[in-house]
Amino acid sequence: MKKIRGIAEKNQIWRSYIGMGYHNCCVPHAIMRNIFENPGWTTQYTPYQPEVSQGRLEGLLNYQTLVTDLTGLEVANASLLDEGTAAAEGLGLCHRHNKRTRLLVSPDVHPQTLSVVQTRADSLGLAVDIANVSTADFSSHEYAGVLFQYPDTSGELHDYSEVVHKAHAEGTLTVCATDPLALTLARPPSEFFVDIAVGTTQRLGVPLGYGGPHAGFFACRQSLVRLMPGRMIGLTRDMNGNNAYRLALQTREQHIRRDKATSNICTAQALLANMSAMYAVYHGPKGLRRIANKIHNATLLLREGLRMAGHTILSTLVFDTLRVSTSIPKADILSRCEFKRINLRHFPDNSIGISLDETITKEDIEDILWIFGSTKSLNEILNEGNLKANSIGQSELKRTSPYLTHPVFNMHHSESRIVRYMKSLENKDISLVHSMIPLGSCTMKLNSTTEMMPCSLQHFTDIHPFVPREQAQGYSQLFRELENDLCKITGYDRISFQPNSGAQGEYAGLRAIQTYHSSRGESHRNVCLIPVSAHGTNPASAQMAGMELVPISVTKSGGIDFSHLKEAVEKHSKNLSCLMITYPSTFGVFEEEVSDVCRLIHDHGGQVYLDGANMNAQVGLCRPGDYGSDVSHLNLHKTFCIPHGGGGPGMGPIAVKAHLAPFLPNHPVIDLFQNEESQSFGAVSAAPFGSSNILPISWAYIKMMGGAGLRKATQIAILNANYMSKLLEEHYKTLYKSPQSGLVAHEFILDIRDFKKTANIEAVDIAKRLMDFGFHAPTMSWPVAGTLMIEPTESEDKQELDRFCQALISIRQEIQEIEEGRMDLRLNPLKMAPHTQAQVTATEWDRPYTREQAAFPAPFVRADTKIWPTVGRIDDMYGDKHLVCTCPPILEYF
Repeated sequence: MKKIRGIAEKNQIWRSYIGMGYHNCCVPHAIMRNIFENPGWTTQYTPYQPEVSQGRLEGLLNYQTLVTDLTGLEVANASLLDEGTAAAEGLGLCHRHNKRTRLLVSPDVHPQTLSVVQTRADSLGLAVDIANVSTADFSSHEYAGVLFQYPDTSGELHDYSEVVHKAHAEGTLTVCATDPLALTLARPPSEFFVDIAVGTTQRLGVPLGYGGPHAGFFACRQSLVRLMPGRMIGLTRDMNGNNAYRLALQTREQHIRRDKATSNICTAQALLANMSAMYAVYHGPKGLRRIANKIHNATLLLREGLRMAGHTILSTLVFDTLRVSTSIPKADILSRCEFKRINLRHFPDNSIGISLDETITKEDIEDILWIFGSTKSLNEILNEGNLKANSIGQSELKRTSPYLTHPVFNMHHSESRIVRYMKSLENKDISLVHSMIPLGSCTMKLNSTTEMMPCSLQHFTDIHPFVPREQAQGYSQLFRELENDLCKITGYDRISFQPNSGAQGEYAGLRAIQTYHSSRGESHRNVCLIPVSAHGTNPASAQMAGMELVPISVTKSGGIDFSHLKEAVEKHSKNLSCLMITYPSTFGVFEEEVSDVCRLIHDHGGQVYLDGANMNAQVGLCRPGDYGSDVSHLNLHKTFCIPHGGGGPGMGPIAVKAHLAPFLPNHPVIDLFQNEESQSFGAVSAAPFGSSNILPISWAYIKMMGGAGLRKATQIAILNANYMSKLLEEHYKTLYKSPQSGLVAHEFILDIRDFKKTANIEAVDIAKRLMDFGFHAPTMSWPVAGTLMIEPTESEDKQELDRFCQALISIRQEIQEIEEGRMDLRLNPLKMAPHTQAQVTATEWDRPYTREQAAFPAPFVRADTKIWPTVGRIDDMYGDKHLVCTCPPILEYF
């Protein structure tokens, strides 16, 4: 901690009024301590098992309600990675909807948003026109969608009703990037009849963190819901008819639809979305409006002061941002900014941007006015100026519609209430504080307290992502050291930390490969070979990159079918771009031919993309860069200890060999290459270094473990998986093992399919029954339908491994009782699982097995330590047929 604190303190905390979608805010300590710093929230997994995830599902439903209420649109998802990618996803939806191939983007969107949009459009073959949307001609019927910012990047609020009307008349969809806090005072996008609204909720209770992590939001009209990207929480019912929450419309997503998915997004920003939701719950509609009015009034006061000092205000109607043409030399302003340690935004035309936030004080305003040479006091400005003349409240854009009317936003406004509410939700969910989470391909390892603590240090949290690089020397050192360590671990030469998730890393890596081929005059190389066993994000990312996908078969032992691969490579040799593989394979085996596979691809002019999801089986034992891979993304939220947060944050930095280094992502605001050669394809994230604020976790993990410790962790992870596979082999069949050694890698697959024939039992029944034993289920029906994939990681001791195995053995004995006719095919503990406390303590019990067998099925399941599912088995079909994605009716709260 002493060393990382010293690194953090090399960052200089200036007052930053740069804006551009990033604002300082007052994070309530109750939320910081009880969510951001709480392993009960941070170590949860994505809520694919809703019966033990009702807490975070409710929190995310609150988030969706917050977004739909503020934007006025009908549905919202449970977060995206940031505002830039949300805007790109919005325009991608427009393209999927009407199949048109041109996009219109206002020049007044944030520059980082424009860059991410251009990157995404380029790979899909979509043309981007940057032009004034108010005077645009839509009559050619070429535009799939139009994107504008409200308020725009200069702070201006415009009425976009006419733009939307003209666009709709010609079949063009509209996307509005907006500020959620501004929408508490200004008319919502729905009143302009926009189709999609996107943005970030960072300023709603999430630290700046030098760019992230923050939750991007996405809302749209109901008619577009099946094209919407990302996860969405919906209301459903359980088998007892009680209301419950679940992930809705999952058939849109990459883990099911693969290359046909609406997006490649998997990891999003669930933890940060829950923080923003709690911020809204804590403050309520009146509190949010009070904060917004404070900011707006301060902006109006500053505006009048600057005007009286002789400067020209280039913005007319604003919420929190002013664009100023100065009447004094800019050098004087820069000098005074340095003296006061204040950062402002500098436009290319020498005008200056000032964006205020909820931390603004009277003294801050006085300092800004002094920088611009004002000699008047604030009282003089108040008395002589006309603040109301430019107020949103006096304009036609004043908001009159209600928002956040649901009781949850109007009943938790004291610290006692909000802490109890957060704890009540936390208590409904299984996380790593309760038991192991053996999800295959997810690496749910320990996220140690020491690793997590630096993320809360002020010198890491309070840095705007666009400050001059010399103010972020601590972060620069952190990046250098972490890059050096990761390159040593992987055998690669350079790292980009920009991708905010593994899926974004895949996309960035594929785009680097494409740009590399283009630089060599081989832009025709667009064929991507992908094994059928690949993660769903692989084909989704390749499709998003505009590649042609060719599936490759796998063998009975779980490895790539080398003969089929060779046949495909020879067939597509001239157009071969790359091969995407995972090592060890997603079937849980090391492929001994991996070097030969890489050599084959290189011999035909292709590149090798190695999915880093399973690096936890490689660290210290082998290096992708040594056996032939050219590029990988590294799931820092798996192998390198960043917690999953219930569905994000994550990070997927890409590591490349030297020949691909010039093609890594860049950024329009912060030049990431500086004096180095760059042929970058563009930006994939809004922030230059992605979610910088959580990189200290991986840095600390590597430093504390050291080389020998990292190697031992890998060995134990593999040992644990083989121990469990061996312990269970008399009861369950391990589907794939190495044909040479008979062993598995760091994870293994149990074949459950025969039980459907013998006992009417499926993988889902075992998954739900494990909840009665206090465990989260393994990965279910992936990568093979009807199976369970188990990854114990190195963090779990033998006692915990034995407990989990004993639970599975006990379940196998119950299956045997069904097979032998001693239990009913339908009314048995597996089909009726999970069992809630309300069920087993009810007066009536009409099931043909005991309450004890239902709720306490093993000696280690004790009443004093048991975590109970809070709802019965979820009815998935009902939830999709009766889609409700905002907070349930008021009566549910009484």
